[in-house]
Amino acid sequence: MLKDDSLLLIPNVLKVFLENGQIKSFTFDSRTTVRDVISSLQDRLSLRYIEHFALVLESGGLDQNQRLHLLQESQPLSHVVHRTYFQGMKCLFRICFFPKDPADLLRRDPAAFEYLYIQVRVLGVWSTS
Repeated sequence: MLKDDSLLLIPNVLKVFLENGQIKSFTFDSRTTVRDVISSLQDRLSLRYIEHFALVLESGGLDQNQRLHLLQESQPLSHVVHRTYFQGMKCLFRICFFPKDPADLLRRDPAAFEYLYIQVRVLGVWSTS
């Protein structure tokens, strides 16, 4: 039986976990790529610049050795979800490439900056006090 946060609960439907706690689902076929999902998330989240974003697979939980596996944009989703060693992982939409100047990101794309802020605040990188 698959856990509730598994990569694939329904055939050909990928759940992507967002930093704000939301979960977005994507149906896919053999031609759907990681880049297609990122582009769809860009539209859904009203992001203008996505060069800092990526889909990652998370293995392990907070109490285990957590590992993140960066997915290549050209990789077909069917290849990702049907690999046996990806079972039990969850897919996350993350800012994986930190901007050189976060203030510039804030000026260019406030929604992307907010997503970055939520992510790093959860990780404890920026102090809110």
